[in-house]
Amino acid sequence: MANEPIILCDNLVKIYKTKDIEVLALQGLEISIDRGELMAIIGNSGSGKSTFLNMIGGLDRPSAGKLIVDGKDLFKLSERELVEYKRSTVGFVWQNNARNLLPYLTAWQNVQMPMLFEKSAQKKKERALELLDMVGLNRKKNSRLSQLSGGEQQRVAIAIALANSPKILLADEPTGAVDVKTGAYILDMFRQINKDTGLTVVIVTHDRMLSKKVNRVAAIRDGKISSERIMKESYIERLNEITSLTEIDEVQDEFAILDRAGRVQIPRDVLDQLGVEGNKVRMEVKNGELVIRKAGK
Repeated sequence: MANEPIILCDNLVKIYKTKDIEVLALQGLEISIDRGELMAIIGNSGSGKSTFLNMIGGLDRPSAGKLIVDGKDLFKLSERELVEYKRSTVGFVWQNNARNLLPYLTAWQNVQMPMLFEKSAQKKKERALELLDMVGLNRKKNSRLSQLSGGEQQRVAIAIALANSPKILLADEPTGAVDVKTGAYILDMFRQINKDTGLTVVIVTHDRMLSKKVNRVAAIRDGKISSERIMKESYIERLNEITSLTEIDEVQDEFAILDRAGRVQIPRDVLDQLGVEGNKVRMEVKNGELVIRKAGK
C-alpha cells in the first residue's frame, strides 16, 4: 500500500442537478497523487478545482468514475464510514476563517475542538500547544480571534486541520485573504510540515507565486486535468530565488496531459497563436514530433 498513490481518480464525474438545470462540474477527471506529495491545483473560476477538492475531502459525493483515497473507495463508504473518513483521513483549511475558527475561544481551545471526543483534557491541551508551536503561534495561545491578524488566524486554522493527525491536508485558497508576505510564510509552513511529517498536501490556489514554489502543479480546465507543470531539478533547492518577476517557464516544465482515450486539451491562447478558427486543425507526425496546424494551411 505504501507504494500506491494516496489519491487515485479515474474518469471522475460530478453532476450537480437542480429542478431546471444540470451542471457537469467534473468531466472524466484523471489524476494520481503520491503519498507525501506537495502539489497545487489551479484553474479558472468554474473549472472544477474546488469540486475536486470537495470530492477528496468527503464533502461531496462523486457521480461516476473511481475515487480511491488512502485505500478507501469513496463510492462505497456508508454515511458513518464517511464521517470517520473526514475525521481521521483528511484535514481541511479554508480561505474563509469563519469556517475554521470559533471567535469566543482562545487559539489553543480552537485547536483542541476536533479532539473533543478523544484523549484526556491534559493530552488534548498538550497536543493543541504542540501544533500551535509547529505553526509558530505558541506565544498567541491564549489569544482570541479578534486579537489575531488574518495570517495568524490562518495559521491557527492549519493547526486545527492537523489536530487529528490526518493523512492528507487539503487547502482551498489558503493565501487568498492575506498579503503577499504572509502568503509566502504560509506556503513555507506547508512545505515544512510536508517535509517534517511526510503529510500529503494538496492546495487549490489562484496565487501564481504560490504555484511557482510547489514541485507539481495540475491545471484543471472544463472539469479535466489539462496540463501539469513540474519543477525543474535546478530550482528544487533554490526556492528563495523565485520572485514575482521570475518567469514560470524558467522554474517549471509544462506538459500536456493525455487521457486514457489519447485526447489532449489545447489551451485557447495556443489556438489563438496558431490562428485557429472553428473546431478543426491539421495534425501530422514529422521527424518524431507531432505538428498541429490550422486547417487552412
